[in-house]
Amino acid sequence: MRADSRAAAPVAGHVEPGFEPVRDAFAAAFTDDGELGAAFAAYRDGEPVVDLWGGVADARTGAPWRPDTMQLIFSGTKGLVAVCLLLLVDRGRLRLDRPVAAYWPEFAAAGKGGVLVRDVVAHTARLPGLTTPVTWREATDATRMAALVAAQPQSNDRRAADTYHTLTFGWLCGELLRRIDGRTVGRFFAEEVAGPLGIEAWIGLPAALEPRVARLELDLHAPGPPEHDAFARSVLANPVRRERLGFPGNERAWHAAEVPAANGIATARAVALLYGRLDRLVGAATLDLARRPLSVRVDPLHGGAMAFGVGFQVQTEAQPFGPPPDAFGHGGFGGSLHGRWPGSRVGFSYATNLLRDDPGDRRAARVLAALHDCLADGPR
Repeated sequence: MRADSRAAAPVAGHVEPGFEPVRDAFAAAFTDDGELGAAFAAYRDGEPVVDLWGGVADARTGAPWRPDTMQLIFSGTKGLVAVCLLLLVDRGRLRLDRPVAAYWPEFAAAGKGGVLVRDVVAHTARLPGLTTPVTWREATDATRMAALVAAQPQSNDRRAADTYHTLTFGWLCGELLRRIDGRTVGRFFAEEVAGPLGIEAWIGLPAALEPRVARLELDLHAPGPPEHDAFARSVLANPVRRERLGFPGNERAWHAAEVPAANGIATARAVALLYGRLDRLVGAATLDLARRPLSVRVDPLHGGAMAFGVGFQVQTEAQPFGPPPDAFGHGGFGGSLHGRWPGSRVGFSYATNLLRDDPGDRRAARVLAALHDCLADGPR
């Protein structure tokens, strides 16, 4: 079904002269990598150099991916939240070396009074999973989820300090922002980031835009966490959200809520422009802070080296964000990837509706490699 749908909806869009190899690499994701529907955009100095889309937005109907199709970006949402945090840092309203409880007194419960903001933003707070079982529908209540995390103690599992805070990052950072500013993270992002930049990106999607969201398809093969590993299940399977029968990604209720770690919805064009124009939102010193690692470690659950700054993933030797050593951004479950190359003044975003979990997935990587080569060969 996917092969027929792809044939009906070829790659479209525009690349600036000299960036034709990026179009070829993007097209190869469909012919060589089995891509279903996707978009890729790159901005340099705030101007588009690549804006491509192709395949289908809904495999059930064969509806093509259109220029205005939007996509759930999963943990790419953490990058949107990180921008909000940087704004608070830049304005002197948030300090990394202060206790979280100084902004959010209830967080001090269960002996957590010494946890610092830098621990929360860099995934080292030892709160990587929610210990109270919840359904995905319950998890759409950000205020209740934040209260649950605030009430629980730090994990004493030896893996906790190095484990990525898959969903709890969003509830922790979202509530921290709300306690400082008074607005929810979705409203703050809309009014302070998306609005000023004029981009189509949301944490909490308006109902009128729902028809433009691509439908997700799962191509997942990795086993879930073992039943006997309560710690891993709290991180990776509470709530259950990756199995076909318990998958919220195509549900309106999930799109409408504010799940600040996982349910941002945007066009690739919007996210690329956001990363490309971070210098318009914050000062140079704060922007430099964005790519400065606060924690570098090997994640015991997700595997491989990870490095985190103020909410962003930062570059490692594995080059998850392409070749530039100064790159940073955030990837998303299933294959999406978004970030900034500061030295080239480039923001980029790859969005896909075919969710894969195999380590051989090279869809975004090959496009970024082509983009880097084009930048190296052309004028800066």
